[in-house]
Amino acid sequence: MPKIKTYSPKLSEIQSDWRVFDAEGKTLGRFASEIATILRGKDKPTFTRHMIVGDFVVVVNAEKIRVTGQKAEQKIYYRHTQYPGGLRAVSYKAMMARFPERIIENAVKGMLPHNSLGRQLMRRLHVYVGPTHPHEAQVRAGQGKSFKSEETASKKDAKIKRPRTRRQRQADVASIESDAKPKVIEEAKLQSVAEETDLTALTIPKLKELANSKGLTIPSKARKADIIDIINKN
Repeated sequence: MPKIKTYSPKLSEIQSDWRVFDAEGKTLGRFASEIATILRGKDKPTFTRHMIVGDFVVVVNAEKIRVTGQKAEQKIYYRHTQYPGGLRAVSYKAMMARFPERIIENAVKGMLPHNSLGRQLMRRLHVYVGPTHPHEAQVRAGQGKSFKSEETASKKDAKIKRPRTRRQRQADVASIESDAKPKVIEEAKLQSVAEETDLTALTIPKLKELANSKGLTIPSKARKADIIDIINKN
């Protein structure tokens, strides 16, 4: 039988995005399990048990999470200060009044591995009270947008909309005059040629150029004699 190797992603192949979740109206247990799944990366085909392949998670409106049944009155959070008699107990209502973000953090922590991997994953969880959070730049960067590109675009727009200086306007006038000089010189040459030489000695293209310089319209099938008559009449 052919040997089948287990796929293990490289660090360069792992890409972590920033995802924002609103806790308003969500049930605590189901919401925490969804976040734990995203932190571990189980929603990705590259999931590996011993590696961090999940995304960063930002939770807003932590104070609007809800629990079912009688948990709001019965649930107790325990911790120990590591000193004798240091057991502390805090009710759900007291925790919600003082530190509502810890309710979600504790629920997610219990669903992650209880080792160094779980501690590293918990650093990727950011829970905040209220609808705002300070990770807007990371979230936008994950969506293919960056503040740097927007700033450069705004600077370009500002440069375009900025009024032109006097020196720039003078340079524009000088460039227009320099472009117009060859045309004026060429027209003067044609006129001098017409005055100095006989029109009959010129070719049809030269006669048409001379007529165009004087603003005359020449039919496309006009003969040389007809062109000379039109130039002489005007």
